[in-house]
Amino acid sequence: MMKLYGAPGCGSAIVEMMFVLAGEQYRWINVEGFDEPGPQRDALLELNPLGQVPTLKLDDGSILTETAAIALNLLDSHPELAPPAGSAERQRFHHLLIWLVANVYPTFTYGDYPDRWTQSGAEELRDSTNRYRQQLYLWLESQLGHGPYVFGDQISLLDTYLAAMISWRPRQAWFEQNTPKLYTVAQAVRAREEFHEILSRNEL
Repeated sequence: MMKLYGAPGCGSAIVEMMFVLAGEQYRWINVEGFDEPGPQRDALLELNPLGQVPTLKLDDGSILTETAAIALNLLDSHPELAPPAGSAERQRFHHLLIWLVANVYPTFTYGDYPDRWTQSGAEELRDSTNRYRQQLYLWLESQLGHGPYVFGDQISLLDTYLAAMISWRPRQAWFEQNTPKLYTVAQAVRAREEFHEILSRNEL
């Protein structure tokens, strides 16, 4: 069985929702505290030298990291969780998936731990990444149709990102007011019964 190393409230919750959506069995291993020196971080570093979650140990013992890589790996055996291969919508899926993790994710990397990146001006770095993230979400809002999911009536792996990320900064009230399409998609995913336990355990 695959082993998913994660921590409550982190991006590992997105991968958990992906696995549930795909009907894949996995074992969740809590490494809360991985971002500070200690046994949890030491254990994670043995698997992933970058010390990041999610870290996935596959059935064959190999290690896979990065949510987008895990999503694309899942699509090999669950192609129904994205628009049809070769379609324009599949191209949009790839574009938005990579755009999300390449643009939005780094704002948390730098904004959540500003002291790691600057000896002065940590608060300024946090504030600037928060503002930039809002601009990114406004752009993403402009790319969406009328739901209920990103690609219409069919849920995809991309939708699991929004279900978790609206609980992160700038928080749900901001999304509801400024990006109603993103908010609607996220709530449609969060309303699905199969995700309730994951969202509750991750305090999302």
